[in-house]
Amino acid sequence: MNTVRRNPPKPAPTLVEGTLKLRPRAKEENAPEERAERAAPRPAPRRERDAGSPAAPRGRGGAGSDARAGTDEGGRSGGRPGAKSDAKSDARPGARSNTRPGGRTDARSGGRTDARPGPKGGPRPDARPGPRPERPAGAKPDAKPGERTRGADHDAAPRPPRTETGPSAAAARPQEGVRLSKVMAERGICSRREADEYIERGWVFVDGRRVSELGVRIDPAARIDLSPEASRTQRERVTILLHKPVGYVSGQPEPGYEPAVSLIGPGNQFDRDSAQRFHPSHLKNLAPAGRLDIDSTGLLVLTQDGRVARQLIGEESEIDKEYLVRVEGALAENGLELLRHGLWLDDRPLRPAQVEWINDDQLRFVLREGRKRQIRRMCELVGLQVVGLKRVRIGRVRLADLPIGEWRFLREDERFG
Repeated sequence: MNTVRRNPPKPAPTLVEGTLKLRPRAKEENAPEERAERAAPRPAPRRERDAGSPAAPRGRGGAGSDARAGTDEGGRSGGRPGAKSDAKSDARPGARSNTRPGGRTDARSGGRTDARPGPKGGPRPDARPGPRPERPAGAKPDAKPGERTRGADHDAAPRPPRTETGPSAAAARPQEGVRLSKVMAERGICSRREADEYIERGWVFVDGRRVSELGVRIDPAARIDLSPEASRTQRERVTILLHKPVGYVSGQPEPGYEPAVSLIGPGNQFDRDSAQRFHPSHLKNLAPAGRLDIDSTGLLVLTQDGRVARQLIGEESEIDKEYLVRVEGALAENGLELLRHGLWLDDRPLRPAQVEWINDDQLRFVLREGRKRQIRRMCELVGLQVVGLKRVRIGRVRLADLPIGEWRFLREDERFG
């Protein structure tokens, strides 16, 4: 038989904090403390407190830290009657203290202080108690007492100039003399490219001493001799005279046109009975020494010898060239004088030229320079149009009776200058 108790026993009151069951005596005990805290003046903010009292220690575990901790933590714990208390050290007498060695106090003990220990374990004084002393000019920052520093007077002392030695210093100094290859080319011994080749092979002697290193500089007045091997190589290099027809380009081939060098072969050698026979080695490094337009005909020089090329087309060349020019149109009033001297091409004045009439429609030109399509452009400036152009002489070498499209070797007794 089940029986129900009409008056069940009441549960015993709990002493655990943080539950919904509150002790009425806690409110009565805390009421005087709350009224005292509300009536007390609230401390000033930290910035104002620091500005007003610069001598106060900056350590977090000092008096200012205790006041702040009591205000913040106590205000939250005792501001509302019956609220949960965050300060466990005030809840029960004899509670464990959470103060750490060196002045650091945990937030659970009523306020967190992070004051670091000073020289002997106490709070560290403020790092900026007043204006920072000025450091002497030139002094080393954070110099320790007794440490040697470099002053401004020491830095201002003049330093002796540095003297560089070694291979790098020798390379930086300007070298005396002129490059050997340049001197050889200026004297007409060979071209600069040929000079480098001879030097590498050890075929060049300067004042009786063999030179086999490129880039050597010498006295411009030094004596230069070639070995027999170099002299023999020069004699083997050929120079060819070609009567170029219209339609062949003198230099690099163009689309639809053949280069003039393609005419050099055994089939059209003019002097095959009196000179050496053609050999394919004669085409090696064979290049034109001067240009002749695709629409022009006449004497064209092709050579393997750098001395000949420099003599004909070098910047300092004084070899003249003669042309027969057939023209159409009406010559300007002073056109003949302008053709002789006074015209400009490519923003540069032309050298003086010899120009004269041969017959009613043909002019004779003698020039000492060779710009691109020079004669045709000169005639256009004075009202004439070129319909035919033939080169008949280069220096002292004439085209003579060389048939068109054929070639011959330059003879040993022939010289351009």
